[in-house]
Amino acid sequence: MSEYERMKNTLLPMLVALLMSSHLFAQDSTGMIRDTIKTDTIVSVNEPVSKVTIDETPKMKGPVYKLKLPIDIPVTAVTTATTLFGFSKIYNKERLTVEEVESLDPQTVNSFDRSATRHYSEKATKVADALFYGSQPLPLIFLLDKRTRKDFPKLVLLYLETMGVTGVPYVTAVYFGDRYRPYTYNPEAPMDFKLRGGSRNSFYAGHPALVATSTFFMATVFADYHPESRFKWLFYTLAGAATAGTAIGRYLGGRHFPSDLIIGVTMGTASGLIIPRIHRNKDLANRKTVVMPFFGESNGLTLVRKF
Repeated sequence: MSEYERMKNTLLPMLVALLMSSHLFAQDSTGMIRDTIKTDTIVSVNEPVSKVTIDETPKMKGPVYKLKLPIDIPVTAVTTATTLFGFSKIYNKERLTVEEVESLDPQTVNSFDRSATRHYSEKATKVADALFYGSQPLPLIFLLDKRTRKDFPKLVLLYLETMGVTGVPYVTAVYFGDRYRPYTYNPEAPMDFKLRGGSRNSFYAGHPALVATSTFFMATVFADYHPESRFKWLFYTLAGAATAGTAIGRYLGGRHFPSDLIIGVTMGTASGLIIPRIHRNKDLANRKTVVMPFFGESNGLTLVRKF
């Protein structure tokens, strides 16, 4: 089974399942987030107050993300379709010839990338593939959290849009790039494997790009729905580790040069971080300073700043 067929058989059913679970795309759900607050100053009116403890954090009602469906749905449909069509093209390129492969010289590769031509590890590639295929259905985790569960259809649409934003420039670059993979320069790699059309798909690294997109999207959404949580940094750490692990596996497997990996990781991380944030409800993102009355053993005013 070719690499394209493996990706199609894995990703296409996942996309269909996500779309079927999100039949309520047109409904705009309401989310709840909790704002962290900081007490800066206390002005006493009747009695001096040295310290105030606020037990409950005020809640703000409203959707965490606002989508413009007449725009977001067509953008998602076009980018997803373009990406899937692009995969069918880049993994069905014309095969290389033996003469073409034998003419390749590692010394013609720039010094920054040349070290990749010395690597060819199927074991490392399998580890990277496991991280890649394991990261794609991560949005299903949002069904386990009560805050994100009610917005799941919206988050699925946002996820597909984010993946499409990563996918279109990737398939475009690979289709027109035709850069030989590092293993084509390595005598340890089997000749039959080198002759595949996909051996021209080195620029740039798609596996790390898509892993970064998926994992950093998940971390960003969790942080936006749980801004008060101490665990949000754990999600970002896991996203970085999964992305780095995929990049290292693809490098040791001889699939990509370091420059390919840097570009892929950068593009994927940017999509995973930026696309959810530009859809974030700006009304909830505004930072305001509020003066609140304080009553109890002492009376006064509390200056509260929301972050």
